[in-house]
Amino acid sequence: MTVSTHLVRTRRFLPLFVTQLLNAFNDNLFKTAMVLFVVYSLYSSPEAEGMFSAVASALFILPFFLFSALAGQLADMRDKARIIRVVKAAEIAIMLVGELGLVIAWQDVECAKTAAEASAQCFVTPPSLIASLSIPLMLAALFAMGVHSTFFGPIKYAILPQHLKDNEVLAGTGLVEAGTYIAILFGTILAGWIPVEAAAAGVVLTAMVGYMVSRKVPAAPAQGAVEPLDFHLIRSSVSLVRQTMQDRRVFLAIMAISFFWTIGAVLFIVFPPLAKNVLTASKEVASLFLVIFSVGVAIGSVSVNALLKGKVSARYSPVSVIVMGLFVLAFFFVCEAWTPEPAGTLMDVPTFVAHAMAVPLLLCLLGIAIAGGMFVVPLYAFLTTFVPKAQTARTIAANNIVNSGAMVIGSLLATGLSAAGLDILHHLLLAAAMCIYSAWLGWKLYKAEQPPLDTGA
Repeated sequence: MTVSTHLVRTRRFLPLFVTQLLNAFNDNLFKTAMVLFVVYSLYSSPEAEGMFSAVASALFILPFFLFSALAGQLADMRDKARIIRVVKAAEIAIMLVGELGLVIAWQDVECAKTAAEASAQCFVTPPSLIASLSIPLMLAALFAMGVHSTFFGPIKYAILPQHLKDNEVLAGTGLVEAGTYIAILFGTILAGWIPVEAAAAGVVLTAMVGYMVSRKVPAAPAQGAVEPLDFHLIRSSVSLVRQTMQDRRVFLAIMAISFFWTIGAVLFIVFPPLAKNVLTASKEVASLFLVIFSVGVAIGSVSVNALLKGKVSARYSPVSVIVMGLFVLAFFFVCEAWTPEPAGTLMDVPTFVAHAMAVPLLLCLLGIAIAGGMFVVPLYAFLTTFVPKAQTARTIAANNIVNSGAMVIGSLLATGLSAAGLDILHHLLLAAAMCIYSAWLGWKLYKAEQPPLDTGA
């Protein structure tokens, strides 16, 4: 904790930390505002809502699969601080597109509510061509934010070993993870509680502030020989993953992280439609779910650093993800026993909290998140400390490629299950089952990091 307190007062860490906070905040303010608005204001079918949530998640994840190899090469071959500033400048343009989509969608809904007076009060009259572009504009901005995060992602971890001492890396990684989820927390709260038109303005303002802060990140030039960039997306991705996976410990860490984020993708797809259709709760309650999840991951991220006392190890990862799976099962059973409100009625937050099963439900969700944070943070620290500094960004990029591929598969699986008619509640069982394999991978990694026994002669 002393190391953590010291880091947040240094220029070699603080500007990057704040830039990442604003990045995570903006991603989730936009993404959550969009999904909640579409689920609660545009659609009335559980299948359509689940499908949209899955498609939105897949679009955000897809750029990680396509562009991570190039992002990793750039981060290792060029000044990381300069790339951060270019990426943050692009975010401003992306959020202007997202703002336009949100405002048009909001105006569309307002017109529909006052159909008789729409022509007099609205600049868009449904079903005009402009109004029909609202969802494509929002999804295009979401995809572009995925591209933005693809190029920022390798840097936020790879720059840590370059600016921090060896005994500070785990603390720095934990702070970045905890800060990320605290930022997700605030972005999610705002998305659920403020009007969508205010969220549209907020994402542009946040992008501007993020760019200004990013200008304070210290220079982080290439650590090794500068090699030519390979712009062939498929070839460079396959080559990068193959080279990275040659180290068995790195392979196991990446596979364990990938299964974790596949579980996370399924859970985040499930939450909004589950809150509306199974728990008969309002969008503010759906936002509360994401808030609890974010707080829990932040707690787990900091707690595991205290348990490991700064040593990078997967020691607690297997038991953490098993506990996570048990909490997912408990969450499923609580939801299954839930007594819904009458048709057409959605509970607000006070009514929801007063429900007899609300406390067990929220405790289960908190347990899922804390255990998840304890599982994944040491694995990220492992990736940044067990490889040469000149290859750190490409290692994180290879991790992102495999992670995103697994998450896209998880999103497509959730989409297919929804299309096949499987109710959204039973998607939770899929997430619980995946925890078992993640635990096995975590255990294999812990065994692989142990030094070989000296049998002597």
